[in-house]
Amino acid sequence: MKNLIGDRVREARYKKSPKITQVDLLARLAIRGVYMESTSISKIESYKRPVTDVELVALADSLNVSILWLLNRE
Repeated sequence: MKNLIGDRVREARYKKSPKITQVDLLARLAIRGVYMESTSISKIESYKRPVTDVELVALADSLNVSILWLLNRE
């Protein structure tokens, strides 16, 4: 396992209405200055790719959740 947040990223994407696609999430991250390859979200969600602290902050902001929620600490 290379990260702690894979399931939470997927859960946050799916619980939004309308759902946030992986492509939409990549665009939201790019707006925040975090650029990832097209397969990165899939790899994060399947625990195959580590997440940097900068990416963690941007993911939380892009998904409108807290960092602690992503880390399953709240």
